Amino acid sequence: MKKYFILFIFFCSFLQAQSQHILENTKATLISPDGKYEFTFYQKEFADKTKQMYYTLSYDGKSVIEESELGVLIENQLFESALGIPNDNCKLWSENLTFTESETKNINQTWKPVYGERSIVRDHYNELILKFRKGEDQSGTTDNGYDKRRYYFIDLVVRAYNEGVAFRYHFPEATNGLFLHITGEQTQFALPEGTTAYYERWAQGPYSLLPLKDWTDECERPLTLKLPNGLTVALAEAGMVDYTRMKFRLNDKKDNTLQASLYGSADVITPYNTPWRVIMAVEKPVDLINNNDIILNLNPDNNIANTSWIKPGKVIRSGLSQEEAKACVDFAAERGLQYVHLDAGWYGPEMSVSSDATTVREDKDINFRELTQYAADKGIGIFVYVNQRALYQQLDEILPLYKEWGIKGIKFGFVQIGNQKWSTWLHDAIKKCAEYEILVDVHDEYRPTGFSRTYPNLLTQEGIRGNEEMPDATHNVILPYTRFLVGAGDYTICYYNNRIKTTHAHQLAMAAVYYSPLQFIYWYDNPKMYEGEPEIEFFDKVKTVWDDTKAIDGKPGEFVTIARRSGDEWFMGSMTNTDTRSISTALDFLNPGKKYVANIYTDDDKINTKTKVRITKLIVDNQSVLQFRLKASGGAAVHFTPATKDDLKKYKAYKKNQVL
Repeated sequence: MKKYFILFIFFCSFLQAQSQHILENTKATLISPDGKYEFTFYQKEFADKTKQMYYTLSYDGKSVIEESELGVLIENQLFESALGIPNDNCKLWSENLTFTESETKNINQTWKPVYGERSIVRDHYNELILKFRKGEDQSGTTDNGYDKRRYYFIDLVVRAYNEGVAFRYHFPEATNGLFLHITGEQTQFALPEGTTAYYERWAQGPYSLLPLKDWTDECERPLTLKLPNGLTVALAEAGMVDYTRMKFRLNDKKDNTLQASLYGSADVITPYNTPWRVIMAVEKPVDLINNNDIILNLNPDNNIANTSWIKPGKVIRSGLSQEEAKACVDFAAERGLQYVHLDAGWYGPEMSVSSDATTVREDKDINFRELTQYAADKGIGIFVYVNQRALYQQLDEILPLYKEWGIKGIKFGFVQIGNQKWSTWLHDAIKKCAEYEILVDVHDEYRPTGFSRTYPNLLTQEGIRGNEEMPDATHNVILPYTRFLVGAGDYTICYYNNRIKTTHAHQLAMAAVYYSPLQFIYWYDNPKMYEGEPEIEFFDKVKTVWDDTKAIDGKPGEFVTIARRSGDEWFMGSMTNTDTRSISTALDFLNPGKKYVANIYTDDDKINTKTKVRITKLIVDNQSVLQFRLKASGGAAVHFTPATKDDLKKYKAYKKNQVL
């Protein structure tokens, strides 16, 4: 009996295979400029004559995405009714599309961001546009003047970079003024059996490395995955401005398949582009970090004509009094910071609709006009916190007022995210801030998709489990391979607070490892905590934006080493998880033929300070190798400066490998 059952299953599978076939005229392949990515598209026709779009993706001959569906779910009953044409249930727009033509092009250019992880960004890709038509022809017009041709059009736009592959859906302008009620996407990502994912349920949640099975909820993006063929893959979203946020859920019909899951519906008018769905694959996990410019490249260029007022920098949070704020201004000026921030509570309870963000509450002795002038005289700017409740009610009122007060930036608090309404509102609010030359830091659940390229007054955003939750070191060395792939993260670095779960050298290293043009340092600290610890000079000198960035080595959840250049100086950070670790770092990123002073900051329990950080100075060059013995939850920070003749005499010459 068992033999007959097996034969029956085989027969059913054979019939199923015979009931579908690839439409060869729709098959198209797109290759990345370096030849490693291969994106293949095709439609299949089934026994009932329905057609469905599919794609696959490989990297250097290894499977990344197995056969997966493409498509958009649309309900347009209102439009059909307006035309006086019976509704034909056009919900599944990806089904029964007629392929019409394709276009290809190659772009190879560079551009200069206002600021970033690199001063020059290369934008090099091959593009494929596949054009489809849906519907039937009916000539003439309706009684109320609408064009009766029932053709709808949709394009699939695919770009293959050396850094990854991205695709989106484009709806060309319709002659009949077509609007679309988008209810979801069929977009899928089918992964090889045995794939595991760095699952995170919400933007400020912890990570868990899980198989693609039995998830309790959706997963955040970007989503980093480990494939059994040795590749590390990241799935991300770019260019999400006036749409509805995507996450990932397990497909309930196909094993090992992730489904693009939208927060809600979106109403759009043609012409319209949906956000990009981005896939990155690498042999070495750190190359995800090296390839992260793809997110910016998928966004429009800078829309702010005069950007001279956009000044990144380091910031300390102040208590809510004039005395405390001035003390922080003095500290910032002395320690090489650029901003002081006054957080929630200065204008009233942040969650109260009645709180007025145009007025300092009576029990706070803050005079902003006086404070901003005091700060400006010392080269320091003032940021203030405003909850979205007040922003939504008072944005048009507070922006000219804050400009008059001399406020340089606003931290948006508890922003609503996810649906189309709040996504559009938030990005429009950032645009409006730019009109008043106000910088922005968006806090809480918002995650970047590259909008800071278009409106660089958006310096940073949270959407990260940082030192407000005091995560452990293992979480900290997952972040560079996950959250930081899509943009700056406001982690809120601490140093003196006794709740940190890492060493102090680990916190120092964060300033080089974690990218944020507005970098909060001393988040739960205050100037009185500083007792002359000499290693604070690293925080004093480290930058927040860079001319070049090199992710050198590491593995998610284990360790990371990143080096960044500003002018002729380099800053490097190494961080380990909760395990002790020995690592070797080749300094081949340094300019050849030059000597550098390496100012090295490492943990050492023998040092007679409360922070236990040792400073070592060495002469190094690009042939040198530094070997670090990192404490559990520890790290190392290094500042490289070009060596002078006096430096060469003063400091120990580098001979071979130095163990630290």
